[in-house]
Formats: sequence, structure tokens, C-alpha cells
Amino acid sequence: MATLALEARSLTAAQARRYADAADRRTRIFNRCCTGVLVAFAILWLVPLAWALDTALKPNGETTNPTWAIDSPTFASFRALLAEGDIVNWYAASFITSALAAVGTVLTASLAAYALSRMRFRFRWLAFWFILIGIMIPSQVLIVPQFRELGSVDLLNTYWAVILPQIPTAIAVFVFKQFFDGIPKDLDEAARIDGAGFFRIYRQVVMPLARPAVSAVAIFSFVWTWNNLLWPLLALSNPKIMTIPVGLATVQGTYGIRYADTMASAILGAIPLVLVFLLFQRRIVEGIAGTGLKG
Repeated sequence: MATLALEARSLTAAQARRYADAADRRTRIFNRCCTGVLVAFAILWLVPLAWALDTALKPNGETTNPTWAIDSPTFASFRALLAEGDIVNWYAASFITSALAAVGTVLTASLAAYALSRMRFRFRWLAFWFILIGIMIPSQVLIVPQFRELGSVDLLNTYWAVILPQIPTAIAVFVFKQFFDGIPKDLDEAARIDGAGFFRIYRQVVMPLARPAVSAVAIFSFVWTWNNLLWPLLALSNPKIMTIPVGLATVQGTYGIRYADTMASAILGAIPLVLVFLLFQRRIVEGIAGTGLKG
């Protein structure tokens, strides 16, 4: 009987090992498939970038017949953009407006989300649903009211004309609220016992824990403001304070259809954003994961 029990245990252990090996194989196959899909998408994303760089390094006369071969690579398009436009001032204006808009978005959205997440007041959920509805409203609908309002207070053609309309962001409020809802409320109660008030809890307890959400919202707000063309194009006419998309668009308008110059301007406008994503990609992933917006 002891021998039969030993054989049964050995058989059970062998089956467990086989099941474990099969599970490991399936896991490895799944991981390799996921890696292959990610690599394929990465290559697919790099194709337009390579095409833009290839076109930008050609003389304008060669871009009418698209090919991947560059007979005589040249930086003439980049030199023309640097000569015709005020690139340094445009980069500075884009950085100032994008950075201040990101700071304003983080501050206002986090305060609104903290109130919705922690405070109890009448019509709280109505206010939250109103914000959710705001996510579905395209920003282009508000262009005319914003233009008239800023014009009435003489803010058009200033940095504030670009910054202020881009601070209220409904999706940022939603992201912060999702993150704040996941923070234990016991921390708030402990802080109140120690005599902390509303703003002290917000500043010293909640916001330090919400750094991933702060990073994600700030980065996305920065990128959105940097890429925005339509509103700055309407609000700015002074070449010295134009943002980089507006400035490059005005320079391109003097060329007509010249694809090398167009691709060169696109590369110059995208370089800072690529650097931002390369430097802060970990923060972006952490922020999205922390808000629960993982699909």
C-alpha cells in the first residue's frame, strides 16, 4: 500500500510539472506574440517619420516624384525655414504657453476633481455628469464666444489669449477624480484629526500621492497646447509671439506646395514633443495606469 501511495504521489507531481511546463509555454508564446505586435506597430509608426525625413532632405524639385532614394541630400529646406521664420521666438512662445497651460490645467482640474471626490454637496453628481458631457463637446464650438470675450478685455494677440482658453479641460477633471477615488479616505480623516483643513489635505496629502496623474495630465496638456493650430492662428497676429505651428504655417504659406519645406517644418515642430515623450514615457504610463483608464 505504501508503494502504491508513493507511485500515486509521484504521478501527481509529474502531472503538476507537465501542467506547469505547458502553462509556461503558453505564457512564453503569448509574450512573444505581444512583443511581435508591438514591434510591428512601432515599425508602422516609424514609416511616416522616415518618409517625412526622406522628403525633407530632398530638393523641392525631386519631391514631385516620390521615391525613397535620395540622390543629393540637402538641408536647404531647413535652412530656408530658419532664414524665413523666427524659430527661436516661436519655440519660446510655444514653451511658455504650453507650460503655463499645463500648470493651469493641473491646478484647476485637480481642485475640481478633489471637490467632486471628497466633498459632499447638493447636485454633486449633476456637476460631475455636466463635466462628462463637456468631454464630448468639440472645442471648435467655443471659438467664437472665446474670441469675442477675449477681444472685449483686450487680451487678443497676447500669450494669455492662447493660455486661458486651453486651461479648462473636462477630461483632466475626470482623470484626477478617478485617481482621487482610489486614495483611501482614511488618510483624510487622519489629517483632520491632526487639525488639517481642506486645502492642507489637498496640498500635503492628496497631491503628493497623485504624482502619476499630475505627470500624465501635465504632459498631455503640454502636448495638446503645443500642437494646437486653429485657436492660436485666430488669436495671434504678432510674429514675435506666434507658437511654432502658427509660425511654420505662415512660412509655408509663402512657398506654395513645396513638400520638402512642408516636411521640414513638420519635423522641426515635432522634435520637442518626441523628446518629451522619450523623457517622460514612464510617467505617462504610470499616470494612465493609476487612473484606471486601462480599457
